[in-house]
This record gives sequence, C-alpha cells and structure tokens, in this order.
Amino acid sequence: MRKEQHHKGWNEIKTNDSWAIFKIMGEFVSGFEKMSAIGPCVSIFGSARVKPGDAYYDLAVKVAKSIAEAGYGVITGGGPGIMEAGNKGASLAGGTSVGLNIDLPFEQHDNPFIDSDKSLDFDYFFVRKVMFVKYSQGFVVMPGGFGTLDELFEAITLIQTNKIHTFPIILVGSKFWSGLIDWVKDTMLEAGNISAKDLDLIKIVDTEEEVVSIIDAFYKGRTLSPNF
Repeated sequence: MRKEQHHKGWNEIKTNDSWAIFKIMGEFVSGFEKMSAIGPCVSIFGSARVKPGDAYYDLAVKVAKSIAEAGYGVITGGGPGIMEAGNKGASLAGGTSVGLNIDLPFEQHDNPFIDSDKSLDFDYFFVRKVMFVKYSQGFVVMPGGFGTLDELFEAITLIQTNKIHTFPIILVGSKFWSGLIDWVKDTMLEAGNISAKDLDLIKIVDTEEEVVSIIDAFYKGRTLSPNF
C-alpha cells in the first residue's frame, strides 16, 4: 500500500512537471517577442544590496548613462541596488531602460527607472538568464554576490564553448575583482583547467569611459544582432 501511494505521488509530480512546460514556454515566447523589438543593449549586473550614495551605486549610474549616450539600451535585473542605478543612468540619458524582474524574497521589487513598456516579469531564473545572454551586446559586471557571479561565469562558459557569439565582458572595480581574477590565473590556469586565451574574454576597468571605449572598439565594423 505504501509503495502504491509512493508511486501515485511520483506520478502526480510528473504530471505537474509536464504542465509546467507550457508556463515555461509562455515565458520564453513573451520574452523573445518583447526583447527582439528593443534593439542593441548592454546588461549591467551587481548587488541588489548597494544603497544610493555608495561609491559603486554612483559609478553604476555613470556607467549606464555613458552606455545610453553611446547609443545602447541598458538591461538590468529590474530590482534595487546596482540594478536600480543602471536603470537610473539610462533614464537620465534618455536611453532605453529595460528591467527583467524576478520575484525574490526580501530584496526584489521593480525600481522606478525602468521604461513602463520594457518591464518584464519572470518566474524562472533560467528563462530570465536566456534573455540577458541572447539580447545583450555586452555584460558590465559591478561588485555583487552569488547571483552576479552566476551571470558572469555562465556568460564566460557559453562564449568559451562557442554556444554564443563573443561579446565584451567588463568587470568594473579593480579593487573588488582583482583577487578573483588573480585566483583564476594562479589556480585555475596553473592547474590547466582553463586556457590562457580564456582570460582574454574579461576586462577589468574602473571608469565609465573605459567601459564605453571597450564596447565601441569591439563593435567597430561588426553587426549588432542577438547572440544565438
């Protein structure tokens, strides 16, 4: 009897999983339709916990403003902290300001600087991450936590394995990022787990001018298009 009940519960889970496919499909379809109409954008990542007035918050505003002035839209995760700063900078420059929102406990809520017609809501992290990767012409990575590292290393992995086109990956804040990159060089590279050329995918900078310079130089003579 217990075995039969166990199997019944397992079958119910499988049925629920099957129906979830339609919800996942719906998020993909809606995201693709909306994002494909927006045009070339650069994604800005970073901590949701940074407050206005923090040096990195203020720098993220400047970075986003410069990116928008250079003709690119700005995509963020839509929440507070660095995400808010990114949308704020784009808004100040009169540029496209996109927010890919996801419901998270304690920290996620829409920030007020997202264009009203460019705020997208997601239930699934993996669908949201596809939108970032597919429709970004570059990743600008400010100091952040595990989520920021997740986005960073996924992009590096996809480029490294030729699953998407190469695009600029720019780490902003040498004081914050240098220790990580030193570890990558001294430990991962030394152990032979990556190739030296993989490190060429990453640039570390400290100013908004450097960010825009790297992006503009990369796309000089290239066609801007979705990444896969």
